[in-house]
Amino acid sequence: MTARSIVLGMAIAAGAATSAALMAQTDGTCIPVSERAGREFGCFIMAREELGPLPASPDLYWHLDTYPSKAAAAEARSARGTVVESLGRTWLFTIAAADYRPARGTRVARVGPLPLFKAQNYAAVYMEGVFQPGMASVVHRHPGTEAWYTLEGSMCLETPNGKFDQRANEPGFLVPGGVPMELTGTGTSPRRSVVLILQDATQPRSTPAHDWMPKGLCRS
Repeated sequence: MTARSIVLGMAIAAGAATSAALMAQTDGTCIPVSERAGREFGCFIMAREELGPLPASPDLYWHLDTYPSKAAAAEARSARGTVVESLGRTWLFTIAAADYRPARGTRVARVGPLPLFKAQNYAAVYMEGVFQPGMASVVHRHPGTEAWYTLEGSMCLETPNGKFDQRANEPGFLVPGGVPMELTGTGTSPRRSVVLILQDATQPRSTPAHDWMPKGLCRS
């Protein structure tokens, strides 16, 4: 076997391994963190909090604060607050008015205002997304607002309204309920984000959106 054929074989094998890695993990869907089973990449559901009715107000935000321990976060937790351990940090995620601030803690971000998908009762689903560049979600929609805050890397979201990019530590962004979307990891390093879906508590968290086909704007 010549040196050239060896190099070519190695390149083909590497390409196949990369494709397999991008297709593996969670297959573009979100799974409970209890089923992670050592997977590094994918989308993992960290917590689901029943919120009950919410005020019909344009002044609801997702507040992201960190604490040194779960006990400290739990002590500061108030109504509509959830303690989550994700991406190496202990978080207190809270759905509250714009001026809300918990006791102590370190403020990381505030995302909103959050448009509400009409419902009698709401749930907040918190997730962790870790995508290699080129990994993509399935095309889907939610019965409520989805919001993101990216801590590392970058991501691109395509909806019928075009594409939207988010890089680490930029302001969070969101998509209203019912809008079809496809999410893709971009850049040169893994994208790591925390995610909120504020949804109708009686509906499935996510459904495939077979009625819309992305144009591949995030892949060009």
